[in-house]
Amino acid sequence: MEQVKSGQLDLARKIERKGISEIPAETRPVYHLSSPVGWMNDPNGFSVYQEEYHLFFQYHPFSKAWGPMHWGHSKSRDFIRWEYLPIAMAPDKRYDKGGCYSGSAIEAEGEHVLMYTGVMDQYLEDGTHDYCQVQCMAKGDGLNYTKYDGNPVIAGDGLPEGGSTENFRDPKIWKEGEYYYLVVGNCNADGDGQVLLYRSGNLEQWEFLTVLDQSRSKYGKMWECPDFFPLGNRQILMVSPQDMRAAGYEFHNGNNSVFIYGHYDKLTYQFEREKVTSVDYGLDFYAPQTLQTADGRRIMVGWMQSWDAKLANDFCNWTGMMTLPRELVLKEGKIYQSPVRELEFYRKNKIEYIGKRISETTVLEGIRGRVIDLQVDITEFGFHHFAIHFAHNEEYEMLLQYNHLRKCLTIDRTHSGLVRDVVCRRKMTAEPFVLETQEKVLGLRLFLDRYSVEVFLNGGEKVMSAIFHTPMEADGIVFDTDGTVCMNVVKYDICI
Repeated sequence: MEQVKSGQLDLARKIERKGISEIPAETRPVYHLSSPVGWMNDPNGFSVYQEEYHLFFQYHPFSKAWGPMHWGHSKSRDFIRWEYLPIAMAPDKRYDKGGCYSGSAIEAEGEHVLMYTGVMDQYLEDGTHDYCQVQCMAKGDGLNYTKYDGNPVIAGDGLPEGGSTENFRDPKIWKEGEYYYLVVGNCNADGDGQVLLYRSGNLEQWEFLTVLDQSRSKYGKMWECPDFFPLGNRQILMVSPQDMRAAGYEFHNGNNSVFIYGHYDKLTYQFEREKVTSVDYGLDFYAPQTLQTADGRRIMVGWMQSWDAKLANDFCNWTGMMTLPRELVLKEGKIYQSPVRELEFYRKNKIEYIGKRISETTVLEGIRGRVIDLQVDITEFGFHHFAIHFAHNEEYEMLLQYNHLRKCLTIDRTHSGLVRDVVCRRKMTAEPFVLETQEKVLGLRLFLDRYSVEVFLNGGEKVMSAIFHTPMEADGIVFDTDGTVCMNVVKYDICI
């Protein structure tokens, strides 16, 4: 396919090429996708096309701050090694002049089809501010994309009664049988978030089917970035609600991402909610999206950042990264997340300690680093507090602390080098799991990648994600306790 003729796109691609060439590789994460240059937020278009994984993203290549949204583009064969591709879309049409907002992608009849939200943002001659969000389509060959002449394919005239044309975004598409379906986020007349379901036989004409679910004044306001997929014997509606209030350790204030478990009747399009839980319990996670691989795995990736604590590095002209892609599995009615298995091919230099007992501040030879996979299994609990200090030296550290009496795990970046008063601490409940031998174990698996950590509890029962911009020379790992701990420790370097 020939490159789309667009002055805005050409300029953005030129800026991107220059920026990538000027950013040293050693200032980037090693195995997480980061912004090529400038600003990155939500993952978009996470899909399989011609047997490769494509991941687009909300993107402003002109600065490290959010701006008019473009679609950045990358691809991979294994979810670990990502190749930057030229920017796929720029806001250059009447219906997306205010930005090419989040959306999804699918392979259809040999083409890569992008569904996205266009923002119409203009002042009319009478001074009226005309603002609305519409759903649009582009098609391409995996490299270049052409916007559909009939855009928008879904406009506000088909919304259910009370639906907001100003908050109507983030379409997620899939195919089932002869039809294409998509879910899209919206607000109702009360300002509560809701997810709408549409159907099409040809990708061009779309029929509104139903409101799948609503916040009901309980789970925040606008529901962004919906996804809807089967997992085990459940149907999962995944959304990112805005303006939520904290509920114990389960949800926090601000922008959350949640799994809504339920059952779905495909004949009547009725979704029956069962329960709601957080997707990630850390400091930096939002707007996740999934795809299904050829071997049937459900893979999720999220933006490892927070709207309420927009941490930008001060050492290079990029900001924003994605989480590790994670495999989702339903076990005993609960979603478990684990890093994609492909990462295991990049693990080297194993160091292991089995049955290591400590009763004071301890450093283990060979256990250090900032690009590592670190497994710590606690097998005896003769303590009140246990802590892992990582990205550590005399001046800086990240802290993961377990309170055994309260069964609470805390992540803390207070001393990671911040010079602004941002959210630094978050907690979640963390119960040891019971083995068949009736022994109790608390499993902590930390994935460090220069400026981030993802903590997987008990094989992925819960996850905490956080970014930090601690200098790389702070690479120590220190264990500490106020009692006696017995633990197994395994560390791998991750070498790409």
